[in-house]
Amino acid sequence: MSGLLLIPLLAGSLFGAADRAWGPAVACPGSAGSLCRGAVVEVAAPASTSVWKFTRTQGAKDGESFAAIMKTADTTQSDPDFAGLIVRCAPKGKVDVLVALIRPFPPRSRPKVTIAASGGGTLSFEGSMAAAGAAVLLPDEVSAFAAGKWQTTASLSVVVREGDSEIKGMVALNGLREAYHSLLANCGQ
Repeated sequence: MSGLLLIPLLAGSLFGAADRAWGPAVACPGSAGSLCRGAVVEVAAPASTSVWKFTRTQGAKDGESFAAIMKTADTTQSDPDFAGLIVRCAPKGKVDVLVALIRPFPPRSRPKVTIAASGGGTLSFEGSMAAAGAAVLLPDEVSAFAAGKWQTTASLSVVVREGDSEIKGMVALNGLREAYHSLLANCGQ
């Protein structure tokens, strides 16, 4: 299964939606009033940028839904097991950043994630597993980068290490500013 097809499916499992029937449909941003149920829609971005995907999945409680934006990996510069980057709304007004993987790690893993911005600067973090090991949840401080510095950065190089395993990937960040603002506008809905 390609990373492009896996990310929308992964988004549903990140929010627990893969384990139950979809609830009521919710309005999708930029869709002129049409409804979606965990569907993927394009976030408006200038024609010169690549597209971040927006998804909204139904939560476990009545009327609860979660929004996320996702960007697939640059497949020419990434390992086959690296799917991309996910930025999602979290409870209490927080925003989570996750690295999506094709090959999962054990659920209790604490992989080391190193992120290098194309404009300079390298950071390392210990992550935790989400979505049955198919995504690495990064610490809260990483969301500040998605809200700020990454919006003017061309790309990120990501390395995820767990035991003897290493997965490398590259994600272009063009269009992040518009996608991030669209996500924030939909977080509380």
